[in-house]
Amino acid sequence: MHPLSRRLAAGAVHLYTAMGSVLGLLIVLAAVDGRVVTALWLGLVAMVVDGTDGLLSRAARVKEVVPWFDGALLDNIVDYLTYVFAPVVLLWTIGALPEGPAGWLLAALPLLASCYQFCRTDAKTDDHTFLGFPSYWNVVAFYAVVLDLSRPAVATVLVVCAVLVFVPVRYLYPSRTQALWGLSMALTAVWFVAYALLLLQYPDPNPGVVVASMASLLYYVAVSGWLTARAARRRRRAGAPAPAGTPTG
Repeated sequence: MHPLSRRLAAGAVHLYTAMGSVLGLLIVLAAVDGRVVTALWLGLVAMVVDGTDGLLSRAARVKEVVPWFDGALLDNIVDYLTYVFAPVVLLWTIGALPEGPAGWLLAALPLLASCYQFCRTDAKTDDHTFLGFPSYWNVVAFYAVVLDLSRPAVATVLVVCAVLVFVPVRYLYPSRTQALWGLSMALTAVWFVAYALLLLQYPDPNPGVVVASMASLLYYVAVSGWLTARAARRRRRAGAPAPAGTPTG
């Protein structure tokens, strides 16, 4: 039996993660009330919680201290609420989706695709990358708001990203992917700062801040492509079969 102090620390970490579910509710309520910027600030807090709870979990060794509690499942539940469900509600309430059946269909795409993504046992690879688009619908909603994207643009992004959920590309996991970890974390910090600045500047974003934000995204996409190619090369050298559907070229 572990000391009470360690069990309390582990429980506190799980409670910290679980608070993301409350943030998801607050995002939805803010979106329904038309408080779009508030919803996006809450989304930023949710991302900070998601980005730090894993570090706290490993520091508190929660798997060892409370092995009967599935923290990974809790994390997935919270992430679905804050990264998928709440952002789709926000897109709906701001009128970024068309009216009628087309709007319902577009709203359903992220929800259904992410149900698949979150239930994949290989969604997080052994080398700490995401397999398939990692359901960053909160990022899509953020840019739809701050850049005032048109309905066709939002629809295109939703369809493309939903398809990419099923394409086994390896995506950077900034806090855990070891390759280029320092640079990835620095640019992730830049993106978070740009996120906050763009909200402060809304509805008139500074072009320089937009460029800094988009540059961080381009880095993310480029490194994800490199990680995918590197994994394919390693499989070929090892003579191991590729996972079903994985690109081998």
